[in-house]
Amino acid sequence: MGAGTRGLWIRRLWGLSTGRFGLIVVTVIVATAIVATFWTPFDPRSIDIADRWALPSWPHLLGTDGAGRDILSLVLAGARTTVFVAVGAGLVATAVGVSLAALGALTTRWVREWVAVLIDVLIAFPVLIIAMMISAVWGGSLWVVIWSVGIGFGVNIARVTRPELRRVLHSEFVLAGRASGLSPVQNLTRHLLPNVAPVFIVQLSWSMAVAVLAEAGLSYLGFGASVTEPSWGLLLADLQRYIAVHPLSVIWPGLAITLTVLGLNLLGDALREATDPTLSRGKDPLHPPRDSIRHVPAVVS
Repeated sequence: MGAGTRGLWIRRLWGLSTGRFGLIVVTVIVATAIVATFWTPFDPRSIDIADRWALPSWPHLLGTDGAGRDILSLVLAGARTTVFVAVGAGLVATAVGVSLAALGALTTRWVREWVAVLIDVLIAFPVLIIAMMISAVWGGSLWVVIWSVGIGFGVNIARVTRPELRRVLHSEFVLAGRASGLSPVQNLTRHLLPNVAPVFIVQLSWSMAVAVLAEAGLSYLGFGASVTEPSWGLLLADLQRYIAVHPLSVIWPGLAITLTVLGLNLLGDALREATDPTLSRGKDPLHPPRDSIRHVPAVVS
């Protein structure tokens, strides 16, 4: 993808309201995670019983919880866990999805059939159930969430991407590349993967969004992050027990989870629309809709 093409789809992405919203939300979350790695207003693990359930004020903008911990610091620190899980699950899903899709599209017939069977078998198992089973045996850990969600959605990515790779495999430019001496790996990286990128991007953004939900849900149930790790799911589980007395405190971790998942999903949809000319046609001045093209009848003399 050349610089001109990148600039074009970036302009298309920013021209979409969903793209702007998703990009802003994801950028803010990532920036928050980076800042929280080095600084938070208070130590998230600092307990001050004398200051428990403090109302929002200048020292504690979002108040404190039942242990006197600053809720804003806990939310900021939880962003680190969220970004770590989302990126980790995305990398695992990418590796698994691309590997299975390539094996299912570029190898011999019997290998393709076995890969198809393997994908059908693996996709039948719910990701969260597998993560809970592994956590019950090996203990709750963020790595369990990352590998469970990454492998589970890597299979989903392979299931959707494999037919697209098979379709593009018989295109003229792929056949020309093969005739010019390109190896299967070179053909895959230069021609096949760029042409299935729109489908891949949507699936990848979905896997990252579900990874955020999975981490929060598993941590909420006690199967995810340990109590020593800041997590929005753990914070939500702690605060919801006092929702009848302190309902305002529960809003912040729930709002953070909702915005992050919504931002990832909208950004993925917008990226697909921006990188796929067949979807962005008509929303870009270079590709006006067909209805706007006026057909002038020929004048017969």
